[in-house]
Amino acid sequence: MELDALRTFVKVAELASFTRAADQLGMPKARVSTSVQQLETRLGTRLLHRTTRTVRLTPDGEAFLERCQTLLGEADDLQTMFQQAPGAIDGRLRIDLPVAFARNAVIPRLPEFLARHPRVAIDLSTTDQRVDVVDGGFDCVLRIGALEESGLVARPLGRLQMVNCASPGYIAAHGTPQSLDDLDQHLLVRYSQTLNPNAPGWEYPEGRTWKFRDMPSVVTVNNSDAYLAACLAGLGLVQVPLIGMSELLAAGRLVTVLPAWCAEPMPVSIVYANRRNLPKRVQALMDWLAEVLAPYMDAAR
Repeated sequence: MELDALRTFVKVAELASFTRAADQLGMPKARVSTSVQQLETRLGTRLLHRTTRTVRLTPDGEAFLERCQTLLGEADDLQTMFQQAPGAIDGRLRIDLPVAFARNAVIPRLPEFLARHPRVAIDLSTTDQRVDVVDGGFDCVLRIGALEESGLVARPLGRLQMVNCASPGYIAAHGTPQSLDDLDQHLLVRYSQTLNPNAPGWEYPEGRTWKFRDMPSVVTVNNSDAYLAACLAGLGLVQVPLIGMSELLAAGRLVTVLPAWCAEPMPVSIVYANRRNLPKRVQALMDWLAEVLAPYMDAAR
């Protein structure tokens, strides 16, 4: 039985779509459909229920999918078990990163990873919205903040160091806050993925807990690029991960405020589908991401 046919079936099953599977595999949809049909004929059973709207696994398909994932993982290991050179792993990686992480930390160092593994190619998605790991066909995604309950596997990397920032222009116009009470006279750039103007305000520590203090705000944004741009434009104070801020602070384009009242460090995790025999290329990428991001983690200090 050809491994390519198994990989095609697995992709269709994971995405529940022949069209999306064809797009990700770089194959015509008709070829994907034919490959699965021929596989079903050889096995003598139906693996997928197909309607005009949905594709779902049959009971036989569910059992076969689990065995396929195990077999394909072992096949990937077999192909590289005697290859010790840096280019031993190959194949495509599909990943998703938050915008600021991709721009400030990962992409600038991506040539290192590709030089270390020259037979690997990467499909890189960047968004501050939470993507569906399985439906999007991602090998892994980087998640910031608390994780929801799911059937996914999470690899914690640490917690992001946080910093409070303002632009010199804002400070010149509004002064420097010296205490939490001073925040009543200042503006906050509010961050909310749903553009909720009533999203929580300034986060600060109190004993062993963290609280929020409401603040005036004239701008609410829903992504990290706009959040930083609004701060640089003098539209208010922000509470941001230190990642990407060091150069702006060193250049004087931003200044820190209220260093004793920073937001709670944010947990960072790599999330991937719950399956055995993770391909070596995915493991190599996750190890490299952990290495690249370690200097920005609060736990690294």
